[in-house]
Parts: sequence; C-alpha cells; structure tokens
Amino acid sequence: MDGVLVIDKPKGLTSHDVVERVKRRLRADRTGHLGTLDPVATGVLPLVINRATRYARFLEGVEKDYLVEMMLGEERDTYDIEGRTIKRCDTGGITPDDVKRVLESFRGRIRQIPPMFSSVKKKGVPLYRLARKGIEVEREPKEVEIYGIDLLGVDIPGVRFRVRCSRGTYVRVLCHDAGRMLGCGAYLKELRRLRSGQFTIDQAVELSVEDSILRESIKPLKDVLNTAFMGLRAIDVDERDALRIRHGNPAIDKSGVFSALKDGELVRFVHRGNIIALGRYIKQRGMTLERVFPL
Repeated sequence: MDGVLVIDKPKGLTSHDVVERVKRRLRADRTGHLGTLDPVATGVLPLVINRATRYARFLEGVEKDYLVEMMLGEERDTYDIEGRTIKRCDTGGITPDDVKRVLESFRGRIRQIPPMFSSVKKKGVPLYRLARKGIEVEREPKEVEIYGIDLLGVDIPGVRFRVRCSRGTYVRVLCHDAGRMLGCGAYLKELRRLRSGQFTIDQAVELSVEDSILRESIKPLKDVLNTAFMGLRAIDVDERDALRIRHGNPAIDKSGVFSALKDGELVRFVHRGNIIALGRYIKQRGMTLERVFPL
C-alpha cells in the first residue's frame, strides 16, 4: 500500500487533520501531504502513503490550479472569511472592467508578503502565534508566479476567478493585494483547489467514503513517479544495467545515447516501463545518478 491518495478536502479541516484521519483509517505506517490547504479551502489534497513519503519532494506539483471567490469592500486580518473585519470601504465606483484590469496585472512573476496569519516562521516562531497576540512583524517578500488568471464573473461585491500559479502562492494574499489596488479592500471567501501538479479534482475521493474505497483509490507509487518525470528524456536499460543502477552505478552507454545529451541534462532510466533512477549527464564527468528508486 505505497502510493498517492487524492482527497477532496472538506472545508473546516486542516491538512494535518486529513492526514491523521486517513493514516488511522488505512492503518498506514507513514502518511503525509503534498502541499497544505488552509481550513477554509476545499479540493485536491494529495496524500503520500507509506514508502511514497520518501519521494514527496519529487511528487509535489510545481503548478496549482484554483477556483476563487473574492469579496470586495472589506479587509480582514487573516485575508480570508474566517478573519476579523478591520476595514470597510464603498464599492460603488468599482466596475467589472476595473476588476479584470487589476487581476490581469498579476500575471507573471510577482512578489508576495506572507500574511501574519500563516505558518511562516520568524526567529523560529510561527507568525500566526504572534498575530494572535496582536504582534505584527516585518516579513520578507517571496517571489511566485501567476501563469494564468481568468475572470469568471462579477456580481459586486462578489468576484469569481480561476488562477494557475506556482507552488507557494498565497491566494488570499492575491485577493488582499487586488483589493488594495482597487482601493476598496478585499478578502478570500471561497477557495477550491482543482489541481496540484499531476493530481486533479476528478481523481479525488471524498473523506467520507468507505475505507475499502480509500484503499482502492491509492495510485501506485511507480505510476505517479513515471508521470512526474514524463517530460524527461527516457533511457531504457536491460536487466543487467538495471541491476547496476540499483547498486549505485550508472548504466553503460551501449547505444551512444549519452553523446546526444546536453551538458547538465537530467534523464530518467527506465526498465520494463518503470522508472528506476534519475541521472544527470555532465560532459566532463559522464553520467551520475541523482536518485535511485528501489521499487
């Protein structure tokens, strides 16, 4: 029972809550998640089960896809619906064209300041602990990328849009910053994650399903690893070279494939359709193994 289980996270639970419930129900030795969702959010929460936890960093999606509902006219201390209202503004002069223009201005690489109500740490202390005491500290901005943002509907004060973004993007900060640019304030009302890397909402199962369905829905580790590295050049190896690789030795280049590789190129070694290792080709040193997958 090693692989990835995609849960459609319900509202009100933390990602840790979901991890613990699934671990208990599956009687798994180890369970983790591939990128947290706030309690207010729903949707795709991929969980790594047992040995798959060792490969979490290879499986966490770089690109995320969200469906967002934003409310104009208020700022809240948490930047979302669960927070305390700290400012109200009139939205009478805001038009759908204004909203579209502001949202589209976020496309590309942007810098976000993490919210005080977040798990980011300052001198070892989570910011949310300081925020609960009424303490605000300076935070370092971080660079993220908005790959696409599409306005779906405006019924002021409500705004619905879809956003594709990089890992680490705070959608509630995006709403907060959009409200500041519009001059009326805004906060996140609803957030639903539709995709996290290769894992999509149509693959997700609800937490309320029977334990047998949870087990049946686990995607085998070898399948998700193959998909994760599908974009890399594949080098097929025979049984003998596969054994060499599993013992930490790069495969012998019998067919001259290595000579066609770019300096520094990352490749996947495949045996009988399954990825068994990642290798990097350095012209001056040849092939080196970056990771061996003992599946």
